Amino acid sequence: MKESGSAVPRILHIHSSFDPGGKELRCVRLINAFGGAAVNALVSGEPDQRGAARLIEPMVVWARFPSLKGKPWPWRLKAMAAAMQGYDLVCTYNWGAMDAALAHTLFADVYELPPLVHHEDGFNEDEADQRKASRNLYRRFALGRASALVVPSHTLERIALEEWEQPRSRVRRIPNGIRTRAYARKPRSDVLPGLVKRKGESWVGSLAGLRKIKNLTALVRAATFLPDEWQLVIAGEGPERATILAEAEQQGIEHRVHLPGFVADPASVAGLFDVFALSSLSEQFPISVVEAMAAGLPVAAPAVGDVAEMVSEANREFIVAPGDERALRRALTALAEDPALRKRIGEANRVRARKEYDETAMIERYKALYWGLMGRKFA
Repeated sequence: MKESGSAVPRILHIHSSFDPGGKELRCVRLINAFGGAAVNALVSGEPDQRGAARLIEPMVVWARFPSLKGKPWPWRLKAMAAAMQGYDLVCTYNWGAMDAALAHTLFADVYELPPLVHHEDGFNEDEADQRKASRNLYRRFALGRASALVVPSHTLERIALEEWEQPRSRVRRIPNGIRTRAYARKPRSDVLPGLVKRKGESWVGSLAGLRKIKNLTALVRAATFLPDEWQLVIAGEGPERATILAEAEQQGIEHRVHLPGFVADPASVAGLFDVFALSSLSEQFPISVVEAMAAGLPVAAPAVGDVAEMVSEANREFIVAPGDERALRRALTALAEDPALRKRIGEANRVRARKEYDETAMIERYKALYWGLMGRKFA
C-alpha cells in the first residue's frame, strides 16, 4: 500500500455487497467518470457478490478488509480502522457498512485516518415504514466523525437531519443521475436474451432486483387485469425469482410474465417498454424511474421516497398510495388503454429527465465533494 498523499489519490469503497443495484451502479458510474484521476479499491462484504464490478472500465483492486459481519467488538473495529490506512478517502455505503463508519469514528486519531463519506440510499423491508430506534442511535454515534453523509432524496435528507440528528453541514443531498440522451435510441426487438417483442405486443416493464422489498408479486397481480397482448417484463436478478414465477402461474398469466435476468445496459432495453411500473414497498430516489423517464415512458408506481416529485406533473396522477394494489392496477389499466396519453406523459417525462437528472451534474457534485475533502484539485 502506498502512503496517502501520492500523486494519484486512493479511494476505498466499502460495500456490504457489490452485485448490481442502485448504489453499486452509481458507484460504478462515478469510478468510470473519475477514470485515471483516482485509484479505487473495493470491499464487498459478501465475496461472492461482486457482479457490478464487471461494468467498471478503469482498473480497480479488491482491498483486503476484515469481515463486515459480527458484533462491534473493539478488536474487530480496530482491525477495520487499521485497514483504512494509506487511503486518501474512505466511502461507506448503507447500513451494511455502518460498522466501518463506527470504526473510523473511534480510531480516526489513532491511525490518522483520511476523511470518510457515508452514503445512504434506502432501507430493507425491516425499516421500510419506520426506522429501528436502536439503529438510529447506532447511526448517530457511528457517523460522529464522518465528513459528509450523502443522500439522494428529500425523504432521506429529512431522516438524516431529524431521526439521525446529523448536523446540517454534514448532510449533502445529491440526486442520482444518468446519461439521459443514451435512452433516446430505439432498441432492437430481440435485445433481451430469449425474448422478442412481437408485432402487436405491448410491454409493462420494470428494472428491479428481484428482492422482497420490491414487492414484485403485486405487479404480477396487477398485470392480470391487462389485455392479453400486454406482457410483463421484469429485468433483474435476485432471490425472489421463483416466488414471482409461482405467483404468475397461480394467476394464470405465466405465459405473459418474463424474467430475462440482469440487464447491464438499461438504455439498450428501456425503449422496448410501453409503460414503466414500480411496486416497491420502499424506495428513495430510484434510478430506474429516471431511466424510464429518459426513455420517454409513463410511470405507474407507489408514492414511495421521492417518486411523486421525480416524475413530470402530467404523470403524477399515476403515482398511487403505497401498498394500494387496486390503485396500482387502475393506473396501469388507464395507461394501457390510451396510447395518446402514454405518448404525452412519456414526452413530458423525457424533457424533465434531461433537464433535472442528467448524470453530468451528479458527477460534478461528487467530484467537488470527494476532491474537496481530500484537499486536491481534480486532475
